[in-house]
Amino acid sequence: MFRTALRNVLAHKARLLMTVFAVMLGVAFVSGTLIFTDTLGNAFRNQSAKSYDDVAVAVTSHADRRDEETSGIDAATLSRIRSLDGVATATGRVSGFAGVADPDGKLIGNGWSNTGGNFSPGTNGKDASYTFVDGSGPAGDDRIALDKETAKKGAYEVGDRVRVATNGPVKEYTLSGIFTTEDGAVNAGGSLVLFDTQVAQQLYLKPGWFQDVTVTAAAGASDATLLSEVKPLLPKGATARTGKALADQQAEDIENGLGSLNTILLAFAAIALFVGVFLIANTFTMLVAQRTRELALMRAVGASRRQVKRSVLLEAGVVGAIASVIGFLLGLGLATALRSAMSLLGGRIPAGPLIVSPTAIGSALGVGLLITVLAAWLPARRAAKIPPVAAMSSVHAVATVKSLVLRNSIGGVLALLGAAAIVTGAATAGDTGRLEVGLGAFLALVGVIVLIPLLSRPVIALVRPLLQRLFGVSGKLAAQNAVRNPRRTGATASALAIGLTLVTGISVLGVTLGRAVDRMTTDNIRADYMVTMASHGPLDTSALSALQKTEGVTAVSGQQDASLEIGGRFHAASGVAPGDVEKVFALKTVSGSLASLADGEIAIGDKTAESNRWKTGDTLPVTFGDERKGKLKVGAIYRQNEFVSPILISADIANRHDARPYIAEIWLKMDGGATEANEQAVVDALGDSPAMSVMDRQDIRDTFGGSVNLAMNIMYGLLAMALIIAVLGVVNTLAMSVFERQQEIGMLRAIGLDRRKVKRMIRLEAVVISLFGAVVGVGLGMFLGWAIGQTFASKIEGYVLVVPWDRIAVFLVLAGLVGVLAALWPARSAAKLNMLTAIKTE
Repeated sequence: MFRTALRNVLAHKARLLMTVFAVMLGVAFVSGTLIFTDTLGNAFRNQSAKSYDDVAVAVTSHADRRDEETSGIDAATLSRIRSLDGVATATGRVSGFAGVADPDGKLIGNGWSNTGGNFSPGTNGKDASYTFVDGSGPAGDDRIALDKETAKKGAYEVGDRVRVATNGPVKEYTLSGIFTTEDGAVNAGGSLVLFDTQVAQQLYLKPGWFQDVTVTAAAGASDATLLSEVKPLLPKGATARTGKALADQQAEDIENGLGSLNTILLAFAAIALFVGVFLIANTFTMLVAQRTRELALMRAVGASRRQVKRSVLLEAGVVGAIASVIGFLLGLGLATALRSAMSLLGGRIPAGPLIVSPTAIGSALGVGLLITVLAAWLPARRAAKIPPVAAMSSVHAVATVKSLVLRNSIGGVLALLGAAAIVTGAATAGDTGRLEVGLGAFLALVGVIVLIPLLSRPVIALVRPLLQRLFGVSGKLAAQNAVRNPRRTGATASALAIGLTLVTGISVLGVTLGRAVDRMTTDNIRADYMVTMASHGPLDTSALSALQKTEGVTAVSGQQDASLEIGGRFHAASGVAPGDVEKVFALKTVSGSLASLADGEIAIGDKTAESNRWKTGDTLPVTFGDERKGKLKVGAIYRQNEFVSPILISADIANRHDARPYIAEIWLKMDGGATEANEQAVVDALGDSPAMSVMDRQDIRDTFGGSVNLAMNIMYGLLAMALIIAVLGVVNTLAMSVFERQQEIGMLRAIGLDRRKVKRMIRLEAVVISLFGAVVGVGLGMFLGWAIGQTFASKIEGYVLVVPWDRIAVFLVLAGLVGVLAALWPARSAAKLNMLTAIKTE
């Protein structure tokens, strides 16, 4: 039976090629994902371990110049650590944000990973953490050193003047040296600026204090012993761990960070394989149908049902094995390509070998084999049931009424259960609702797939008159052929339906959320510009003062973080400029007046007021961030939105309780609106700082809506593989259908159907099947998009379902085009058939 199975595989190479391709793509995605994440994780783990190779103990204080409670580690403590037996060196570190401007004044790096630190030389004048390739470390107030990649991007050489921005005004420094480093921020695409230690302390903490200390051990000293001796010397809030423990923790964090990426990529691989199941099952179903006589003769000469079933499964196993091996090799290439793509996008991945783990090999090959064999199981079972008497007939075994009733009943129940779960989830909303919608989507999708053969006849019957009227006999025959074998049509259409369900659902949800965010931005913002730090950190008060003095500015209000404890509960609040805040935001007053902010009263969002049963005129006992107590009167209640905190107070009140204000954003209204001249005036007022981002309303809309569009584009790209497999399914179905109908096509040619009409018949059949699958997918996708959107609706102000009819029209046109392209080879093959040879074919 094994020889028979192998012979059948070799006899049907062309017909099984599409199946091989489908499995191959899915396996490539699985293996590529596993190899890529293993390689990435190994590279970062090695880098982390290398950076802590010589570190015996690492001390961290989490100190910040804004935090008065955690002061850090002073020079005296550092000196005591250095004096411990077994300590070779103890180096104090301070760090924070530092943005480097390129020659055009633009920020080098991505903002969040642009860091600054201190150069701390030992007795030999070198800092072991950095290797200088040119020049030397900074010494003095106006000297800095840059990492090699940043210097290269800015075309800077030793001796050049470099503009650097921290949270304060921009300053110019002389470049004293260029170095290489294993710093994670630099490898993430950021930059690293080294300052003289005293300069860094002044910028990021305070003179004489450090945030962290790294301790190296003398020969023979134990890391654990040093750790036990260092701990008692540390101030409150500081922690100490061995270098190995810290490296292990970072490795675990890296593993967790890559886990989500791994899950997403594997989810899309699963979708591709799920779609591939229909192509595989369809292929083997048709092969079994075409070999009815052969299988029946095998039964007649003594083969048992088990042997026949085993022969079909062996064929599937051979196909799956070949496809899995090829897919795994492609996966190696995919992993390499993903790694290169990350480098091109600015993420510098540490050097390291490609990691091919036994798990990746086993998973990829196992998945390919399992999917192929499972998909072939039903056709194999059906083949085993072929009675020997069928060898005397050319009629293929047809499904019994009982099997069709059972199939349709199961499909109907699953579809109804799925629809009920989707509607329930939409009504429930939140995370719970999304889980219910997800479960319902799976059930509904499976139910619809089971019912598709039943649906194909009435749906295609609707378009049959149109096809006949437009294309004559070719159209009529195409419609009849499309429903001749509902199971085959259904299996082919299912692959397209799955892909378009996901694509349409994502489109409906993405466009709806994008419009909601856009509408929310337009409705709630009156400001012409928003100013933020590229690092997403706080703006210095000097920026607010400078903008208040800028010519053309008619209103300016910062959003200064303020924490208020009211009734034993902490509430997020913002310090704003009374009189200006309502000019930069479209705040709708529910009761009271926002003008009361100038009188020292507070304004509260309506949802917060309702949940706490506060109303205008109430006097609330308040504990401020500095733990001083007071009372504030509610002067206004406004319609809450996403752009302002739920509680507003005057910036003057916030400043009385915060010596170092945390200003997250500054909003501006300017005379004449957003113009190039006004934007330049704002940039000039901020000292042309590369660390500050000036955004107009369109930029703000793009920022808030950009993540939605980016996510949609990534999903479109990943789902493209599933659609490619669906296209292969259409090609395979038509090619095998043409082979099966050679005699019929020969008869049609003999009675006058010319080659052009034969081609048209095959093409129309492909278009009908493709559009049928597309219509089912689009309908289910719109339903899912609505349901998932409803789970977000309560959290998004002004949420309204938006159906992107233009995109849906494009999807349907593309589905029709898929049918046309898929039919090129089968239609050409059908038209080239010799009619006499075809008529003699059995």
